[in-house]
Amino acid sequence: MALRPVSRRSVPDEVFEQLLGEMVGGALAADEPLPSERRLAEVLGVSRPAVREAIQRMAQAGLVDVRHGDATMVRDFRRRAGLDLLPRLLLPGGQLDLAVARSVLEARLHIGPKIAELAAQRGGRDTAAALDDTVKAMAGTEDPIVLQHRALDYWDLVVDGADSIVFRMMFNGLRLAYQPAIEALATVMAPEVGNLEAYRTLANAIRAADSPAARDAAEELLRPATAQMLAAIDMLQEDR
Repeated sequence: MALRPVSRRSVPDEVFEQLLGEMVGGALAADEPLPSERRLAEVLGVSRPAVREAIQRMAQAGLVDVRHGDATMVRDFRRRAGLDLLPRLLLPGGQLDLAVARSVLEARLHIGPKIAELAAQRGGRDTAAALDDTVKAMAGTEDPIVLQHRALDYWDLVVDGADSIVFRMMFNGLRLAYQPAIEALATVMAPEVGNLEAYRTLANAIRAADSPAARDAAEELLRPATAQMLAAIDMLQEDR
């Protein structure tokens, strides 16, 4: 394991982050016992109560199984974790995980059209008016990074219009995963975020409460950049 002494600014949080990193990296494997509180406290240079609090947080997140009087067992985060773990999986150690990136892109392409369809059913003119304002803001800049942020704002409004707590949480997780890579994706995303007419088409479909048109408009907007990025991932995986 690559555990290191913890600074004192937020001890349980840092213990949690380090243990989570070891799980994601594979050093703490599923179905294996977690080191004892005493051992973790020694390695990390912290108190046992701080370790205990971090482990309780991990138990609440479904990442470990605390068995009183027995060892605490590591669970398979792939089966237990929520979307809040996605950013860490996408950029473990600051390096892009291509398989996770592929999953994010596939989810984006399939979820976006459904969210747009629901927004047309439920959001109507109020959602479309807010989308119009966002497109106007997009038209006011040519900066590809700013445009990506504006596009996220646009989709945030579409998700609001869809009025689905599950899709909202899914979008939140995908957005958190995507944001750290915005600068790196500036070039490949430029054609999509610069396609203002496609954003207007989707807004108009939502305004008209035309669910099939909204679904198709969202797919037409998302598919080109998604296909380009998936092709790039295929090439990178072949080179490895």
